[in-house]
Amino acid sequence: MNTFTFHNPTKLIFGKGTLEQLRTQVPQGSTVLLVYGGGSIKRGGLYDGVLGHLKELGAKVHELSGVEPNPRLTTVHRGVEICRNEGVSFILAVGGGSVIDCTKAIAVGAKYEGDVWEIITRKAAAHDALPFGTVLTLAATGSEMNSGSVITNWETKEKFGWGSPHAFPRFSILDPEFTFSVPRDQTVYGMVDIMSHVFETYFNHTGNSLVQDGFCETILRTVIDTAPKLLQDLSSFEHRETILYSGTMALNGVLAMGVRGDWATHNIEHAVSAVYDIPHGGGLAILFPNWMEHVLDSGVGRFKQMAVNVFGVDPSGKSDRETALEGIAALRAFWTSIGAPSRLADYEIGDDRLEEMADKAMVYGPFGHFQKLDREDVLAIYRKSL
Repeated sequence: MNTFTFHNPTKLIFGKGTLEQLRTQVPQGSTVLLVYGGGSIKRGGLYDGVLGHLKELGAKVHELSGVEPNPRLTTVHRGVEICRNEGVSFILAVGGGSVIDCTKAIAVGAKYEGDVWEIITRKAAAHDALPFGTVLTLAATGSEMNSGSVITNWETKEKFGWGSPHAFPRFSILDPEFTFSVPRDQTVYGMVDIMSHVFETYFNHTGNSLVQDGFCETILRTVIDTAPKLLQDLSSFEHRETILYSGTMALNGVLAMGVRGDWATHNIEHAVSAVYDIPHGGGLAILFPNWMEHVLDSGVGRFKQMAVNVFGVDPSGKSDRETALEGIAALRAFWTSIGAPSRLADYEIGDDRLEEMADKAMVYGPFGHFQKLDREDVLAIYRKSL
């Protein structure tokens, strides 16, 4: 295990009926920027509930709606402008990971004299942020309890992950009932994203990570067991609750204590969705098994462990490599069984822009900690994913 310090300042408020705690978490008399995506929070009554609680606090509310599934820099700029012009003192994100990621960039950007894109592209560092909280409506990214964010600059076709200690939510309210209205495809993408976050941590060369491995494998097995049950009953509180909690635990820092994960596949996918604006979870479902096969020889034992402990592959009479490949095939089969895409062609993506995507993936040079990838590695994974 590596030496580590763990600190997560986000207050997690989880369970049925927890929305009323807005009244104790948002400062009274605040000027609030309410950030959300489309109209789903209005159709389900959540919007009215949030406004009702904010009204009781005497809050003055401004709104930023229309946050995109891959949140765009132009929307962040709109939010920063509202914060500066209206004297916003608190931001409340109501939605999924995209809304929260956008809110993090707004919170940091409102306290930065330059363009927040400089922070996102690592040309500058954040030194402050407006306080913000979240009400989560989608189990996927884990953004409700971490300091990371992903923003797309659609004009330049660039999409980058970034983070700052100032970008932790003050609190996050997670009521499983708020995820009931999430449609089947978005539910599937969310579960793929959750598993992918675990995989990014799980594939490491740190050593002596028995506890972390156990946490990772438990979450993976839990999602695999729960996914088909949830997809048969999208309004099941029990199954929504399980997946919602899994999503938070997959990326709140607990799994990564003392280990250094890979994170190459996320970088490869960001380049795809920067160019084609596809769902992030869909892109990960296509790319992750192909990354696994590409880097297999950098840690066959690790892949064998996944095959046996997560997918129940029987290693008897098989080489470690054969067992590992069976585990990767089991992952691909599972994601296909729940309706996730398996090829870039499923999004009508051909080979005409692979070079462009590879260039975007390589903007900071070779990457990945399980196996360092160069441009030819990235292209090979893209080609295998067609």
